[in-house]
Amino acid sequence: MSLRGATATLGSRPVLRGVDLTLRRGEVVALLGANGSGKSTAVRSVIGQVPLTGGEVTLFGTPLRRFRDWARVGYVPQRTTAASGVPATVREVVSSGRLSRSGLLRWPSKADRAAVRRAIELVGLTDRAKDAVDALSGGQHQRVLIARALAAEPELLIMDEPMAGVDLASQQILAATLRDQVAAGTTVLLVLHELGPLEPLIDRAVVLRDGAVTHDGPPPRAPGQHAPTGHDPKPLTNQGCHPHTAEEPLRTGLLT
Repeated sequence: MSLRGATATLGSRPVLRGVDLTLRRGEVVALLGANGSGKSTAVRSVIGQVPLTGGEVTLFGTPLRRFRDWARVGYVPQRTTAASGVPATVREVVSSGRLSRSGLLRWPSKADRAAVRRAIELVGLTDRAKDAVDALSGGQHQRVLIARALAAEPELLIMDEPMAGVDLASQQILAATLRDQVAAGTTVLLVLHELGPLEPLIDRAVVLRDGAVTHDGPPPRAPGQHAPTGHDPKPLTNQGCHPHTAEEPLRTGLLT
């Protein structure tokens, strides 16, 4: 995945100013910066939610305008309600994450059901799978959104402030979940205010200020810690359906 010379505006205000950002296969990159620095705009431009006014986005070696294999990309938006006001169970919301692989008209396969079960298990919600999402806590909502993204078994996982407003127990579960994904070779881009429990997983920190990159290198480390050695990353190469986001209407009873 790469952004090259990316520029974007909201109204007449420049939000991205020539951002260059490249992720290599198996790498975990934290995008840091103050509110209004352009972090969320940058990741939303990667998935096509914010059009660029200049520069280019490339996913798996394919320019964004031609990219179609969205099953390879998982996206977790900023904290929101998992069901978007539609009555649904945890399993139904997570199942919607398989749509990018299974499509709308195909009956869920054994592989689809297994992927959904595994995603729910990864975020520690197996005992709540049949519960309505509106009965969950805020941290559990966030875990449902992450499970929905993981159900598609993405190669690139993009998460926008996954720890914001989440209780410590859920933060620790989310950190463990991401650790498992990274160990399996998933490439991860995280928008964060601070590293927190995810700090041991981070390979690089990219800092934005006023829409421009001011740092791209080792993340800040607590005293006594060593910078990560990396994963011997390889460039993301090649390509369906767009990644499911929380703003889209939920299709209950179907597997995304």
